[in-house]
Amino acid sequence: MRRGLPIFALAALLALSTAAFAWAVVKKSGDVVVHFDAEFSPHSLPRQSPAPITVTIKGAVSTTDTSQPPPLQWLEIELNRNGRFDTKGLPSCSAALLQSTSSSEAKARCGNALVGHGSFSADFELGSNTPVVSTGKILAFNGRRSGKPALILHFFGGVPVRFTLVVPIRIGHRQDGEFGTVLRARIPRLAIGFGSITQIDLSLGRRWSSAGQRRSYISAACSAPTGFPEVPFTFARAKFRFEGHPEIQTTLEKVCRVR
Repeated sequence: MRRGLPIFALAALLALSTAAFAWAVVKKSGDVVVHFDAEFSPHSLPRQSPAPITVTIKGAVSTTDTSQPPPLQWLEIELNRNGRFDTKGLPSCSAALLQSTSSSEAKARCGNALVGHGSFSADFELGSNTPVVSTGKILAFNGRRSGKPALILHFFGGVPVRFTLVVPIRIGHRQDGEFGTVLRARIPRLAIGFGSITQIDLSLGRRWSSAGQRRSYISAACSAPTGFPEVPFTFARAKFRFEGHPEIQTTLEKVCRVR
């Protein structure tokens, strides 16, 4: 059976959220606990032709002993091949332009490449027994990395610790198998290793016109068999590597409806 839907990769990126969120997946490795989920709208989609969607990503990372979580070093997200990214005619931004910028400065430099936004929390070990919590904004930009398509995340925290973290995510493709799109990223160290992202809430979606056509950054179809109004599908398969801990792997399943 052809299984449709997509691209909600970031869902895994840093894998984070609020305690009240109903997690689709909870994974544990040693004392590290990863929670994440993602939703897409609209839930009802065409059976054949992909339609524009918006993806909302929520996640959290914590520890069983309430200590500061270790930094995320590396991630790989494999996405169902029936989803798609489209960047034709969409301006792009480079990671270099976003370094050492606030959210407002990043938007001033690369606002025409903006494809998403959200918020996050981070913990910092600053010499006390209780980590200092910093909150801030996330901006997501269409970009390039080594000449290939990329999604660039810009984290900016202002209170009480001011910092900028820029995370380029490479977008690759596979010819065979259930998963056709692969997102890979090495996560830069936050505050020389003294900081860890612990929560994220991110929405991705953008529509624009190019060559007289309306386009969407993310689109998907619901390829349920004829006569079936909905179908379960594998949303994404993710691998996370935290400093000093074994790799965590997980798969996210969802259901789509035919409109």
